[in-house]
Amino acid sequence: MASKKKVALKARYVPISRVSVELMRKMYDVYHRYYDNISLDLFSKDMVEKNGVFVIEERATGRTVGFSTLKVLDMEVGGRRVTGVFSGDTIIEKEYWGTRVLQMQFFMKMIREKLKRPHRPLFWLLISKGYKTYLLLANNFYTYHPHPEGRFDYLAEHVENYCGTLFPESFCQQRRLLDFGEGYTFLKEDVAGITDDMRGSNAKIRFFEECNPSWQRGTELPCIGLVDSHLLLRYPFDLLRKRRRGTMAAARPVAYDRAG
Repeated sequence: MASKKKVALKARYVPISRVSVELMRKMYDVYHRYYDNISLDLFSKDMVEKNGVFVIEERATGRTVGFSTLKVLDMEVGGRRVTGVFSGDTIIEKEYWGTRVLQMQFFMKMIREKLKRPHRPLFWLLISKGYKTYLLLANNFYTYHPHPEGRFDYLAEHVENYCGTLFPESFCQQRRLLDFGEGYTFLKEDVAGITDDMRGSNAKIRFFEECNPSWQRGTELPCIGLVDSHLLLRYPFDLLRKRRRGTMAAARPVAYDRAG
């Protein structure tokens, strides 16, 4: 069976002041194919509250296939000033799941933010209504919360801080979840579902569902990851190693099930 030719992608950061109506519409067209209970008006209102957006496009055609919004926060936790980079809506068309062009652009953005205030702690802030978003954190960060092994629980205070700033009426401290009510957007049933095999074979996916058992109706798991020198120095090498593994796997002969 001939494999489908891989389409090259590119990602770019666009400040919110330079997001055109046309680009907004293109991003919404991608978004509404994967989420229910959404409108262009709600999507636009949420977008303009951000500082900017990473746009993922096909390199040859310029077609928009995904995006990730971003907001930079100044916070005070335990009497210390820290910077938080909050990732909002993030989506990419299913055929491009697994691409790392967004991670590289996001990594460069983190370097720029760290250089602005090199002595101030920097954190990635994200909320996860699906396991794929959580895995972006758990598979790429060394110090993060919530952690499957219960490590770095001191970061829970930082999570409470940014949830109190951004979502004061929606954070449930007892469940450690953001619950925006029945009218909130949620993933369509056929998008990023969790199977029994996935629960059994991947401890991180299993942990995500344990933390956010109501993810199917749109509750969000607030998370945080530390961006320090250890991460900034090691991440490029880890990414290169993952790319090499992916290339080697793609080069191996594939055995197809006769019954499939």
